[in-house]
Amino acid sequence: MKTVRKLLLWLVLAPIALVILLQAYFFVQIWWWVGHNPGTTSFMRHQRELLQEKNPNFRLQHKWVPYDRISNNLKRAIIASEDSNFSGHEGVDWDALQKAYEKNTKKRKVVAGGSTITQQLAKNLFLSGDRSYLRKAQELIITYMLEFLMDKERIFEIYLNVVEWGVGIFGAEAAAQHYFGVSAANLAPGQAARLAVMLPNPRFFDRNRGSGYLARRTSVILRRMGAAELP
Repeated sequence: MKTVRKLLLWLVLAPIALVILLQAYFFVQIWWWVGHNPGTTSFMRHQRELLQEKNPNFRLQHKWVPYDRISNNLKRAIIASEDSNFSGHEGVDWDALQKAYEKNTKKRKVVAGGSTITQQLAKNLFLSGDRSYLRKAQELIITYMLEFLMDKERIFEIYLNVVEWGVGIFGAEAAAQHYFGVSAANLAPGQAARLAVMLPNPRFFDRNRGSGYLARRTSVILRRMGAAELP
């Protein structure tokens, strides 16, 4: 009987211990990134593996640049497009999530996400693109770890350097060079707005650069950029 009890106890405690160890790993990794730049992310590695299945010699386009060498035009455009309350929330914008839920329920399909810049970074750094309640819960935990350990500027700096901007294109510098032949520091307002609009579906817009929606949405973001609050 004692052996059975020990086995049951082990079956209960072992998964809990693994979860705690996993969270500790995420916490320590984020703490390290407060002062050190990530060389790669989970999402980047996953995309590289997929692309190398088709072309073993494929290499991602990615170059890290400091926050002050990224155009404020791009920063404002992304905040205006992706997370207008970035400087004000604590990682999760619950009002935006509620609005996204209501919009998706009305349309009976996913047409809005509601994820903040911090949530998007949490997913890119550590998680897969799979959708599940467990993955979403883990995303929220990592999001609050990021907000606890990092200031907004550092969160935004990492995001700008690792977010996907096309097929094998990661970070603002690679995107600016790929689409416009300029550095991230020299992006004009219109170029910055266009890059920001691409973010929800970058591989599609990389292949469909003449999209009417892309042009229309770029005009909208251009008008909103002046009100964006930078961290």
